[in-house]
Amino acid sequence: MSFIRLLMIPLFLWLLIAQDQPAAAGWLLLGIGGTDWVDGYLARRLDQVTELGKFLDPLADRIAVATAVIAGWATGVLNPWFAGLLVAREALIGVGAIALAIRVRSKLAVRYLGKLATFLLYGSIPAFYVAAGDFLPGLWEPLAWISGIAGLGLYYWVGVQYVLDIREALATQEPG
Repeated sequence: MSFIRLLMIPLFLWLLIAQDQPAAAGWLLLGIGGTDWVDGYLARRLDQVTELGKFLDPLADRIAVATAVIAGWATGVLNPWFAGLLVAREALIGVGAIALAIRVRSKLAVRYLGKLATFLLYGSIPAFYVAAGDFLPGLWEPLAWISGIAGLGLYYWVGVQYVLDIREALATQEPG
């Protein structure tokens, strides 16, 4: 399913840019997030977790979110400060995670609050897109902001915890 999510990204961009259909792009983005959840659930439930899946799943997630945030920023669907804070946090944690993987051959343990933050942001980003269309924008925009601010706050809170985890791991473990 990770391949399917990756293949949906060009369709998302086509809907947003070539067709000027931000709401349709937002609904597709919700589908991309939903298939992520289904993919993970089925892989664990059916004991089908693979090394390729462990690599592709987070890669597909990062590419989908980065595309949605950057495209939203560029088209005015996402508020620039909101998008900028998402990109900054992701870059900081990404660099730290890469350093951790290279220096001590380890990766960050996923935190429950990080999953909750991701869930809130996976809801808010598509909601901003749907709100930019004609389908009940008075409903979607407040939901996007509520979910987005809560998700962003948690995202940074967990980001601080990840930075502390990275610093501790780099300071206490010998290079692998």
